[in-house]
Amino acid sequence: MLNKYPMWKNIMVVLIIAIGGFYAIPNLFGEDHAVQIVATRGAEVNASTQANVVQMLEGKGIAIKRAELENGQLLVRVQDAEQQLLAKEAIAEQLGQKFTVALNLAPATPEWLEAVGGSPMKLGLDLRGGVHFLMEVDMGEAIRKMEEAKVADFRSQLREEKIRYAGVRKTPKGIAIKFRDADTVSQAENYLKTRSNDMVYTDASTDKEFVLLATMSDVYLKQIKEEALQQNITTIRNRVNELGVAEPVVQRQGAERIIVELPGVQDTARAKEILGATASIEFRMVDDKADVSAAASGRVPAGAEVYQRREGGIAVLKKEVMLTGDHITGAQPTFDEYSRPQVAINLDAKGGTIFSNVTKDNIGKPMATLFIEYKDSGQRNPDGTVKMTKIEEVISVATIQARLGRNFVITGLEHSEAQSLALLLRAGALIAPVTIVEERTIGPSLGKENIENGVQAMVWGMVVVLVFMMIYYRAFGFIANLALLANLIMVVGVMSMIPGAVLTLPGIAGMVLTVGMAVDGNVLIFERIREEILGGRSVQQAIHEGYGNAFSTIADANITTFMTALILFAVGTGAVKGFAVTLMIGIATSMFTAIVGTRSIVNAIWGGKRVKSLSI
Repeated sequence: MLNKYPMWKNIMVVLIIAIGGFYAIPNLFGEDHAVQIVATRGAEVNASTQANVVQMLEGKGIAIKRAELENGQLLVRVQDAEQQLLAKEAIAEQLGQKFTVALNLAPATPEWLEAVGGSPMKLGLDLRGGVHFLMEVDMGEAIRKMEEAKVADFRSQLREEKIRYAGVRKTPKGIAIKFRDADTVSQAENYLKTRSNDMVYTDASTDKEFVLLATMSDVYLKQIKEEALQQNITTIRNRVNELGVAEPVVQRQGAERIIVELPGVQDTARAKEILGATASIEFRMVDDKADVSAAASGRVPAGAEVYQRREGGIAVLKKEVMLTGDHITGAQPTFDEYSRPQVAINLDAKGGTIFSNVTKDNIGKPMATLFIEYKDSGQRNPDGTVKMTKIEEVISVATIQARLGRNFVITGLEHSEAQSLALLLRAGALIAPVTIVEERTIGPSLGKENIENGVQAMVWGMVVVLVFMMIYYRAFGFIANLALLANLIMVVGVMSMIPGAVLTLPGIAGMVLTVGMAVDGNVLIFERIREEILGGRSVQQAIHEGYGNAFSTIADANITTFMTALILFAVGTGAVKGFAVTLMIGIATSMFTAIVGTRSIVNAIWGGKRVKSLSI
């Protein structure tokens, strides 16, 4: 029988639209003003912290909607923006410097809806508000660190080959290796070329001294800069994720810069504190022969440096860096056999080899873990960039008990310090420090205005389309309007279901565009049905031919647009990507509602019946 869907197909249509509608529901509940609390510098957020914060806020008359403790973070929801600011100030005053207290916005989705995976669409920075940073990687520091590593490598390689050298040091022209005679210079050059072919070697000997000068090749310098940028991007992304900032954006810009966007975070200063956790780790030997009292008064031994210890006092460390945190692949807080906290470290293959070679000669000697942090000083450089302060402190000193390889433990920590250190090591270390060269705060009021303007444009566009379809196509126009509303609901539902989908202001433009594209498919179908009726076909034949013949035209147009949107998504960034996402989703849902959805309704009303005319 013409134009009759089997029951399973009608159920499928209803079920798909119902699922889209269900996952669109969380967007109706809006967001709560919230204060987010994260522990830093060896502190810990636990149930006791939660109880103290709740009790303190209630004592100050600040109404709390909900306080949630999850993954070592506390999220306190309050009634409005005014109470949010009051709560943030009160919490920061009570908890002190060892905690990061940031303003945030949290979805107000009911718990029962969250339990089945319901969550609102993720909004971009232009809609939700938040903070934007443009960060620049210090490539000079990255090259300096690599040169220091090469100095240590050359010493180790020459000792292994038993080639005697008089000294290895950095100079403005490169790394200078001194020898006692010309033959040794030639022997060392031939050997090092086989071990470090990324360096350019030049015999810089004079009448008085025999020197082999090693400089980095242009290809190697370019590789160092690229690796520094890519690893810093990965590290910053990991750190932000570990510290719980919702839906962050971390991406490169050019050869030396990184864009960081933290939607929903309203406090720029606290956001910079979160990014301030992007520190580095170095392992160095303690100069156990040094006089600590003399070093404290300024008499520091040659080849050593003085650093403050986190628990108080000073430590005298050797300048040579044994290992940096960029070789760490894993770190977990654990306990030893006496239930004392420690951090289990895993290194990559190269790091394991380096560490094994260094520690085999230092068994029984103390090794220090140096924590290096770059924080905003509150001042600016002459060129307008933010001046960063370098903070260095020794967080642990442990005795090397045996030759260490790819797996070892750091001891001598408190439980909270072990957890904090494991988090930082797990997230990786920066190859080079970064400075904030631009910062921008987008307030939630501006984001709200963007949403209101976008929704208003969509509503007016839909009203015009709905009225036109009702007047021009009558009953069939009403069916098309139902499909149009279902399409919009499904777009919102699908956007809410996809974890990585973010709605931006251009994304709203993409949704407005899909409104026109969705109705365009029905216009093609309805005009074809009219043509078939005017050509003498029966009503049932006209409906059947109208949907069948228009399908190829609709499919061709939508597939080509979808491919264009896919290319935009692949090569675009930011706003362009947001537009492409909503456009692709809108094309897929509009084809379903325009072809399958409306056909299901038309078949249910007119299918298989003796009908002499249509309201079209």
